[in-house]
This record gives sequence, structure tokens and C-alpha cells, in this order.
Amino acid sequence: MTATIFLFLGIMMLLVFLGVHVAISLGVASIFGVYWMLGSPDIALSVLSGTAYEALRKDIFIVIPLFVLMGEFISRSGAAKDIFSVCNRAFLRVPGCLAVATVSGNSIFAAITGVSIASAATFSRLAYPEMVALGYNRSYALGVVAGSACLGMLIPPSILMIIWAVLTEISIGALFIAGLLPGLVLATFFIGYCVIAAKLSPTTAPACSPELFHSVSKEQRRSEAISGLSIVGLILLVIGGIWGGFLTPTEAAGFGAIGALLVGLLKGMRRKEIMDAVYRAGKTTAPLLILLIMASMYSRFLAMGGAVNAIQATMFSISENPIIIMIMIFMIWLILGMFVDSTSIILLTVPIFAPIAAGMGIHELAFAIFGILVIEAGLLTPPFGLLIYTVKASVPDNTVTLGEIFKGSIPYWILILVVAVLVLAFPGLASWLPQNLM
Repeated sequence: MTATIFLFLGIMMLLVFLGVHVAISLGVASIFGVYWMLGSPDIALSVLSGTAYEALRKDIFIVIPLFVLMGEFISRSGAAKDIFSVCNRAFLRVPGCLAVATVSGNSIFAAITGVSIASAATFSRLAYPEMVALGYNRSYALGVVAGSACLGMLIPPSILMIIWAVLTEISIGALFIAGLLPGLVLATFFIGYCVIAAKLSPTTAPACSPELFHSVSKEQRRSEAISGLSIVGLILLVIGGIWGGFLTPTEAAGFGAIGALLVGLLKGMRRKEIMDAVYRAGKTTAPLLILLIMASMYSRFLAMGGAVNAIQATMFSISENPIIIMIMIFMIWLILGMFVDSTSIILLTVPIFAPIAAGMGIHELAFAIFGILVIEAGLLTPPFGLLIYTVKASVPDNTVTLGEIFKGSIPYWILILVVAVLVLAFPGLASWLPQNLM
């Protein structure tokens, strides 16, 4: 049985690295693996179709499209531009003010979108041109845009958190709250780096001139006030509702999407923009939901074959030290991050690694935040680096090279891993808020 498990896991990983879509790879490994173990194609298809049907019946899956739709409405309303303008003025006298404003704007935007790619695309068009116009070093400017976009997957609501919670059957609300403190710590580290780099090398990030933001029209102030109050209101509604126990994550997602639609209407969105946002949300979430269905089948295959026990025995045969085991998991995630996207890494590995971590006594919320941070670092890792390619495609400058973006994002990659290790070493960073406030 152990040999069968490793055989089909090997086939699945081979398909992934050959470029076969992860959903297809999961499905092939699950169907043929269960067939191999049961010896009957009819029984195998019956087991797996039942698993897929049960997955489709879970109402928790509606959380994903609703949160994505909320982010699409806010993104298309122009609220991100207003947030960035407000942050620019707030940090006017801070070294590296535009970089600090970019991190701060991304932190706020992350509390609405839940998708790092959306943040990277938005701030590539907003922040990068302003930083370059002021004389910022291009690699520094590109790095802060790509690096701070990672906050979108840590500060709730986060699509990766929802997927992790669905796979491990832990509370989405608890996982959301668990990400708040590490997210703020990471944002603070990012801001600290921006300020220190600007002070050590003033030519990297020249000081902002107060005249740049001296004249603000009445219309612009009105627009910024609407955006600011609306986003604060949405954050309080969604996160506060879950935090206070007034709303389930599904209800919070529904109210958040309705609230974001109202914000869009206030900001001038019309039927075309609304329908475009709905279309984009569907285009984003449909592949995710297919992946989750296939992941449910994959989890059933692992459970039937005793994969977790087999892999755990293999890892403990190398070393029984929990620290060594965690280093092995850490390295596997880093290597996969070079070639596979974040969602796929979670779907492939979490059903295996989460029970192993639980067996070693690691707090499930701390392990989840640790994993999301390490996996998210893969978005900045060559050669895949999805956020790097997103920034390259989004910046209004054809002369920007991938090398410049990778170089500028290295400090943020390091800081993400530092915070990941801190969460693992001090689980209270992730578990304290959920245990005391929910």
C-alpha cells in the first residue's frame, strides 16, 4: 500500500512539473490511485463522484466568489487610488514616503481584496509611476510594489486562508483573525525596511516635497472621504462581524459584496463596470472551485491509502526531531514555490503536512499562518514568481526588466520568511487573538 501511495504521488508531481494543470493531475492521481487500491473502476468512480458531490454541497465554497467579487468592485471603483493619495499625504515627511504609502495602501487594500495579484496589478499602475517621477531607484520602487502585494494573502479576508480552512476543516473566522497580528507585524517590517533603506541611501528614495500634495481639489477630497469611510466601514462589517460573532464568514462575504457594490455605485460605477467585475470574479473563482473539488477527491485517496501515516513514517525515519521535520516541510514549500502557484501548493501538500504538524503538537492556526507565509514567499521566487510577472505586465514602462523586480523584492522575500519563523517559534502571534476575542 505504501508503495502505491508513493507511486501515484510521484505520478501526480511529475504531471504537475510537466505542465499539466494541477486539477487534472489531482484527478488522474485520485481516480487511478483509488482504482488501483479497490480493483474496480465502478467502485472507484462511485467513491470519487460521491466525494465531489459532497464537496459541491458545502455552502462554505460560496465565500470565495463573494470575497473575490467584493475585491473586484472596490478595485474598479477607484478607491485604491484615493487610499494611496491619502497615505502619500499622511507619510509626507517620512523617509521613503511613497514606498511607505505603498505598503500602507496595500495593507488597507488587502483587507478588501484577499488576492495578492489584484494588489500587485493595482499598485503597479498607481505607485510605480509616482515613485519614478520623484526620482526613486527603479528596482527599489518595483520591489516595494511586488513585496507589499504579498500582504493580500495574509491580511484577511484571504483566499488562501479560505482554501486552507476548507481543506483542514478549521474555522475560517478563526484563521482570518489569526492572520491579523502577523499581517501587521509583516507590514511594520516592510515599512521599517523602506525607511531604513531611504535613510541609508537618500538617492534611492528622495524626500517628498510638500508642494507635491499641496493643492487638493474639493472633488478629490470628497472622493477620498467616500473611499476612506467606505473601506473602513467594509472592514468593520466583514472582519468586525466575524470577530464579534455577529456574522458567519459566508454572511460576512455576502454583506461585503453588497457593500462594495454600493461603494462602486457611489464612486460612479455603471452597468458595464459592474458586469465586468462579475465576469472577472467568475473567471477568477471557477478554476479555484474546480481545484477544490479535485482536492477533495485527492484527500479521499490519501485517506484511503493511509498516505499521511506513510509519509510521516518516512519523514521520521530521517529524523524524529520536530525541528528537522519542520525544516523539511519549509524547504519543500520553498522549492515548490519556484515552480507552482500558491493555491496549488496548498492543495497538494496541506492534506499531508497539516496532520503531521498536528501530530507533533504544533498549534493548527500557527502552522496555517506559517505555511501561508512560506508559500506566499514563492510568489517572489524565480523562476515562477507570479507577482513578479504581474508587476512586469502591469507597470506602464516597457523598459522594466524581470531582473530589476526580482532584485528589488529580495528584502521583502527575506522578511516574509523571518515573520514565518517567528510565528512558528512564537505561536501566540497567530493564536492569541482568536483564543481571546472569539
